[in-house]
Amino acid sequence: MIPLAARVDRIQPSASSMATQKARELRAEGRDIIALTQGEPDFDTAPFVVEAAHEAMQRGETRYTFVGGTPELKQAIRDKFKRDNGLEYSNDEVIASNGGKQVIYGAIMATVEAGDEVLIPTPYWVSYPDMVKFVGGVPVFLEGRADNGFRISAEQLAAAITPKTKWLFLNAPNNPSGAAYDRADMKALTDVLLDHPHVGVLTDDMYEHILFDGHEFCTPAEVEPALKQRTLTVNGVSKSFAMTGWRIGYGGGPAPLIKAMAKLQTQSTGSPSAVSQAAAVAALNGSHDYVKERAQRFQERRDLVVSMLNQANGIECARPDGAFYVFPSCAGLIGKATPDGKVLESDLDVALYFLEDAGVAVVHGAAYGMSPHFRISFATSDEALTEACQRIQAASARLA
Repeated sequence: MIPLAARVDRIQPSASSMATQKARELRAEGRDIIALTQGEPDFDTAPFVVEAAHEAMQRGETRYTFVGGTPELKQAIRDKFKRDNGLEYSNDEVIASNGGKQVIYGAIMATVEAGDEVLIPTPYWVSYPDMVKFVGGVPVFLEGRADNGFRISAEQLAAAITPKTKWLFLNAPNNPSGAAYDRADMKALTDVLLDHPHVGVLTDDMYEHILFDGHEFCTPAEVEPALKQRTLTVNGVSKSFAMTGWRIGYGGGPAPLIKAMAKLQTQSTGSPSAVSQAAAVAALNGSHDYVKERAQRFQERRDLVVSMLNQANGIECARPDGAFYVFPSCAGLIGKATPDGKVLESDLDVALYFLEDAGVAVVHGAAYGMSPHFRISFATSDEALTEACQRIQAASARLA
């Protein structure tokens, strides 16, 4: 057997991916499982985007491209940042990669040394801490308390920064809580960062266009232009444009960082798919009316799920500002016994109970750094969501 590198033991598989895989396995065995684990829109990619990919293939655009993106895609990314966020970048300040995850991973690989600290608000996307640990960095968690809408405060940020701090990660609207920052709250955070010039800002804006109740999106370098030269603004077409499988993410940031990330990309994956890049150009440059319409559908689903979960015994569900997740507390279920006598001691036990007893797959909150909670993706049909919530209500009522 070939011995494995020790660094592999620093990380765990993605909990959301594992939960989704488990749901698929149970379905293959004939179980009736409603999977609410996948962070993926159930809408199809827009037809005009698919047609753009088709036309690119017919033109023979099926070969390697520039590593960091075609000139057309880089221009579309620059136009998007300027149009939507008031951020101006040159070609050497933007990069396209195989999904937003690769953009973030490339930035970490290019900058984080052993012992460097990375500030990560909780609850967090499952991959952030493991990416940091993989390169020898130290994740430092800032609790986004439920009573503060799962947001961190300027005071928390100021207290957490040390001479070893390399990055602050921000993700809003947030996966898994759906929390967003208004401009005043974001300005309070950027004011703190102005006093610490050694700290970079990595902002994951993947859910930018999925906001509810009139919330307006803002991003750190837009709110405080003085931070632009130490901010990496990450985005992609996966969530807002329902293009998860096309695997195109992108980032805008200081040219030396982008150059280093592109160097790493030359020795790992090379360029993103040429056909996917053509599709991303069409998505970024085309009409976004359908994106707004879909965000409204997500808001309606949010209202359905929040209402039904709050009718379940022992569950309290806050109303998210955006994205397509809810992150309810199951504190009221901890310590209760299942019909077969098993005591639920953690949110993982709760998630497994819902899976086995109710046939509903969710992801436990500890995977996102916050217990006792669980995450539900409401990026599926009203019928499936209604049935799933009814099952959760019934399963919760069976606990003693």
